[in-house]
This record gives sequence, structure tokens and C-alpha cells, in this order.
Amino acid sequence: MNSLNKEGLSKVPAVTLIFWIIKIAATTLGETGGDSVSMSMHLGYLVGTGIFAVIFLVAVASQIIAKRFHPFLYWTTIIATTTVGTTLADFADRSLGIGYAGGASLLFTLLVVSLLIWHRTLGSISINTVSSTRAEIFYWVTIMFSQTLGTALGDWTASTVGLGYVGGAMVFSALLALVVATYYWTNVSRVFLFWVAFVLTRPLGAVVGDFLDKPLSAGGLALSRYAATAVILAFILTSVLILPQRAAERAH
Repeated sequence: MNSLNKEGLSKVPAVTLIFWIIKIAATTLGETGGDSVSMSMHLGYLVGTGIFAVIFLVAVASQIIAKRFHPFLYWTTIIATTTVGTTLADFADRSLGIGYAGGASLLFTLLVVSLLIWHRTLGSISINTVSSTRAEIFYWVTIMFSQTLGTALGDWTASTVGLGYVGGAMVFSALLALVVATYYWTNVSRVFLFWVAFVLTRPLGAVVGDFLDKPLSAGGLALSRYAATAVILAFILTSVLILPQRAAERAH
């Protein structure tokens, strides 16, 4: 049997409240960590993207090679997608000059195309089916697009629309609350709601991260990017260490 079709144990976590708490923290870390490298270290968006892209590829390869679910490895890979997503979105929006709206539109299209190809190829985009190499590749490519899209959405909402970081956080929190209400009180596809929530947690983390480290004149708290990154990373490590997580159940 082709190794790409060979099924194994699920290596992604079950979707629980703990999952979403760590996910939001990881997306916030992606913003402060990405900005630390591209801005505070003055390496620029392109170099920053290159650095984080290498880390992302190594992490994804390690995740695919792994035989079972490893919480630290999984969340390392998620953090890698958020950091490279931050610098890549900033590079597209600012350095290439396509703007936040243009970047968000392009990334939304790439995300939808990725999901459609994944569904057409394997018949499902549920995380419960991520138990083969091919499914994992689709999973991480889709996550990469969603994280980058989330960064562009956060910047667009806070800057272009003019809501600011606090206003943007309130908007995305409200949208996530709507997703939760839809989950509990309707029969809307759980798979669809998962991906909507997954995308929305990224701009929430982006605007929170910007709120922490942007200058007071821009509506932020002007905290050190390095300090904010260290504190959020410590929170994630502690959460992964002490909060129980299990692998998602495989679809049969």
C-alpha cells in the first residue's frame, strides 16, 4: 500500500476547551514572536518569513514522521505556523503593497481552495480523519493559510477599518461567541464550525498581540515584544504540561 494512503493513529488533539485556550495563546505568541524577529531585531518581513518558514517545515516534517500524538510537538508546529503567518502576511500586505484587504482576499481564496482540494481528494476535511500522511499534509497546508489569513484580517480590522486593537478583539470575540452559540443551538456542520473558529482565533490573537506591544500612540500598551513573547510562551508550556490532552478519535 502507498505510504501516503497508509492510515495510522491520529496525531492531532481532540477539540476541547483546553485546545482553544492554547490555540488563542499560540496565535498571540505568533504575533509578538513574529514582530520580535521582523521588527525588534530589524531583520525585515522577508528574512523573518524565511527563518520561520524553515522552522515550520522542520516542525511539520517532525509531526508527520512521529508515530503518535505528542502535545509539545503539535503545539510547536502550531506556533511555527502562527509566526511564519505573521511575517508572511505583513510582507504581502506591506512590502508587496497589496494592502490588508487585498492580502486577506488572496489568503481567503487560498484557504478555500485548499479545503476544497482536500475534501475532493480524501472525501472529508474533519480533523478526525487526519490519520494518514496525505491528510496531514492537507491539514498543515490549510492551517498555514488560515493562520496567515487571520493575521491579515486582524490588521485590516484594527487599522484599515479603524476599530483599533481593543475594538478588533471585541469583534472577533463576539464572532467566536456566535460560533459557540451556533454549535450548541443549531445543527450546522461541526466541521464547518471548527474551521470558522480556527480562522477567527487567529485574528483575535493577532490584535491582542499587537495591543500588548504596539506604542501607546497607536493604541497599544508598549510592552516589550521579547517580554510578552516569553510570558505567553511560558503560559503555553505550562498549559501543555499540566492540562490533559488526548489525541482526536479517528473516524471509522
